[in-house]
Amino acid sequence: MNVPIILVPGGSGQLGQDIAALAPDSAMTPSSSELDVRDTGRVVAAVTELADRARAAGTSPVVINAAAHTAVDAAETDEERAFAVNADGPRVLAAACSSRGVPLIHVSTDYVFAGDATSPYEVTDLLGPLNAYGRTKAAGEDAVLGSGARSWIVRTSWVYGKTGSNFVKTMARLEKERDELSVVDDQTGSPTWSRDLAAGLLELAGRVAAGDGPSRRVLHCTGGGSTTWHGFAQAIFAELGADPARVKPCTTAEFPRPAKRPAYGVLSNASWREAGLTPLRDWPDALKAYFAS
Repeated sequence: MNVPIILVPGGSGQLGQDIAALAPDSAMTPSSSELDVRDTGRVVAAVTELADRARAAGTSPVVINAAAHTAVDAAETDEERAFAVNADGPRVLAAACSSRGVPLIHVSTDYVFAGDATSPYEVTDLLGPLNAYGRTKAAGEDAVLGSGARSWIVRTSWVYGKTGSNFVKTMARLEKERDELSVVDDQTGSPTWSRDLAAGLLELAGRVAAGDGPSRRVLHCTGGGSTTWHGFAQAIFAELGADPARVKPCTTAEFPRPAKRPAYGVLSNASWREAGLTPLRDWPDALKAYFAS
């Protein structure tokens, strides 16, 4: 199988950087300042360059869109800006991909669901976002799927990595600063190491480039298993060699935030397995590997 040449808008983020590390010779990972997905002219030029470069190399082009406005609380007070990046941007990108015949893999989130389920969300479940971030990401999914481009949506959750800010790095900092801390214990999800997600997306990109993309256009890809933020924090403390008992449970009501969070955001990975793609490892194993790396 020829290795595709991949363009990753949002490439300076934790996911983009892990894709670059795993595919250093084939992934182009421009930052959002280098390639603003809202800028039609720059997007068309970038996708055209990708297609030309792939053709010259005798291989196939694929776009993996990792560009996103992920500041969940900030989106509540500036939904217009979040919409521009999370919905208008994917619309522009998908249109360019459609016109150039380049397949697109678009990364989305568990926040498109209402969080009131009692079992993992399937790809066929109805959406019901609770906050501005979720609404804008759902709109981005619609824009991609309705664009006419060969496209796939990959929803994931609770992503952490080495680059940027995330829950794992925040807990590691707070472990040094506080004797005890309280973390919500009534929100459940699946922690996902961005390096594992990057490997999964590259596997999917290879399939897509070979003309063997899954027939299902929406897929779920997360770390295996689930936990609460409190359970995740305790596991992080344990990996740091700290006493997990220093992390105390609290309720969401005791820790109010501007944006309402889904109480349950676990995604079923059945669609990923049914597509013949490699399941991501269970989240505790991934967390151990993250710290070992």
